[in-house]
Amino acid sequence: MRHVILLFIITIFLSCNSSEKISVDATTKATALKREKLVLEGEKHFKNVRQLTFGGDNAETYWSFDNKNLVFQARNKKWGVDCDQIYIMDPEKGLGEAMNIPQRVSTGKGRTTCSFFMPGDSTIIYSSTHLGDENCPPEPKPRTDHKYVWPIYPSFDIFIADLKGNIKKRMTDTPGYDAEPTVSPDGKLIVFTSMRTGDLELFTMKIDGSDVKQVTHELGYDGGAFFSPDSKKLVFRSSRPKTPEDIKIYKDLLKEGLVMPTDMELYTCNVDGSDLKQITHLGNANWSPYFHPSGKKILFSSNHESKRGFPFNLYMINTDGTGLERISFGNSFISFPMFSWDGKRIVFSSNRNNGGTRDTNVFIADWVD
Repeated sequence: MRHVILLFIITIFLSCNSSEKISVDATTKATALKREKLVLEGEKHFKNVRQLTFGGDNAETYWSFDNKNLVFQARNKKWGVDCDQIYIMDPEKGLGEAMNIPQRVSTGKGRTTCSFFMPGDSTIIYSSTHLGDENCPPEPKPRTDHKYVWPIYPSFDIFIADLKGNIKKRMTDTPGYDAEPTVSPDGKLIVFTSMRTGDLELFTMKIDGSDVKQVTHELGYDGGAFFSPDSKKLVFRSSRPKTPEDIKIYKDLLKEGLVMPTDMELYTCNVDGSDLKQITHLGNANWSPYFHPSGKKILFSSNHESKRGFPFNLYMINTDGTGLERISFGNSFISFPMFSWDGKRIVFSSNRNNGGTRDTNVFIADWVD
């Protein structure tokens, strides 16, 4: 309220007293300073960083095709949900420090993940377990071997919903995990990860769900795929075991509905799976890739410089695997980068500025090449 009163006073007397202009300038400078504190030393590609969420776990945030909305997954008990659900928000307003509850576009049942806007921006695609069980699926128990694992819930299927949360269409109906869908920039194809062949492979389908085609064929987890700006190529993360010991570990975990995402590299290929190339050879976990608007570089998250698995920072690399450049310089976590469709801004999730908590929040920034 105090800020509202101050703004009112400034507005009334602006034409009468030059000191009010100084107040306005000071406020503008304070806002700019606050934003600059969100840009860490060395982050020359970020400008005008803004924090959009202020608590909970908020991740996998992606732009609408008209750049006017963001869709994201979040877990916040204050919103009355116990596990990840899908929401939309205005990137210009964010949720504010009061963390206003945004519009939910998932059912509120089961666990959801991996949302993306469909062409036209009136519907979204996402993955959900709600048909298997309306309750949150159980989290993996701590392992005696101390391996860090992700659950691959077999009840995950892919759905289309409108912006009020009404499901319009079920896109997958096969046994096992179907998730991680994203849409091509030309609006013609969807890429997703599926267990329908017994391994975690990439598939494409037309925007209406027809003409499903397998893209990858090698043993290992292939996921988190995104299209190049011209819609002709894919970039994705993969853990591809090579030694007999690693193959056994991978297969044994898969039988439990688990994967171990601690050793992943990035690959590109044509949308039909041809011209497959490994882009990174860095070790540790390299994931969450997204093409630079030029189509010649890939932005991604990695902990390859970390000795204990943490922190994660953003890096950029040429599509031929050369020219590795570090983009962010935090000591915690940053991932899920996506460029706006006009290439001017970037959205990402990070632990920065969380007051020492474990909260992961959403940020946007102007991108500087």
